Amino acid sequence: MSLLIDADYIVYKCCAATETEIDFGEDLIVVTSKFSEALEYTERELYNIATDLGCFDDSVLFFSDSINFRKSIDPAYKGHRNRKKPCGYKRVINALKLSYPVVIMPELEADDALGIYATREEGHIICSPDKDMRQIPGQLYDMSDGVVEITKEEGDRWHLIQTMAGDQTDGYSGVPGIGIKRAAVLLDEHGANWKTVVDAFADKGLDESVALLNARLAKILQAENYDFTNQRVKLWTATSNSGSEDGAELQATSD
Repeated sequence: MSLLIDADYIVYKCCAATETEIDFGEDLIVVTSKFSEALEYTERELYNIATDLGCFDDSVLFFSDSINFRKSIDPAYKGHRNRKKPCGYKRVINALKLSYPVVIMPELEADDALGIYATREEGHIICSPDKDMRQIPGQLYDMSDGVVEITKEEGDRWHLIQTMAGDQTDGYSGVPGIGIKRAAVLLDEHGANWKTVVDAFADKGLDESVALLNARLAKILQAENYDFTNQRVKLWTATSNSGSEDGAELQATSD
């Protein structure tokens, strides 16, 4: 069993926390940091996670690639995130590579790489505070409240909720006027299936293509959504099944 750690989050937080501003007056303010402090803070965070969880074989650190496949399907995805990485960010990552196995998958965010690894081989624990990881079946440690077990059904349901609710931080809108609570109610009332999602978008005058775009942006990849041979994403697609008790059967296929 390995700890699969969202190290993007940890390194960013630790490097940002060790930044210092020096105000030279007039029009000049310089941001500085000490690399040793940023690395020490990061290593302490990783140690605390390992201590909290106890028995495991190793810790694997996941980082996002500089290229993001979602921008190829929606150039506006995360378009408002223009802030530079904090001081020392890349140098800390390079230092961690000397002590930990590090995974950076081409064109994928750390969340996607975590989801793929966790579902390709069961039994590992994802360590991430990101609510998106509730889509991934298996064990999740949110770095505060302990380990929870997520079923495949719960993960699929959360994906549908996020598709309807959207995520302003990531730059996809979902259904106007629908948040997480309302999305959950709709699934309870009409079934946790694709038809419920499409109908919610249709009620706002938006067609299925808009729903599908939101679903693809919201989807955290799993092993079934990735072509390992060609290192290519299989875009998520919902296909209808008239014999399904809940309406549309959810499947991952390639486009």
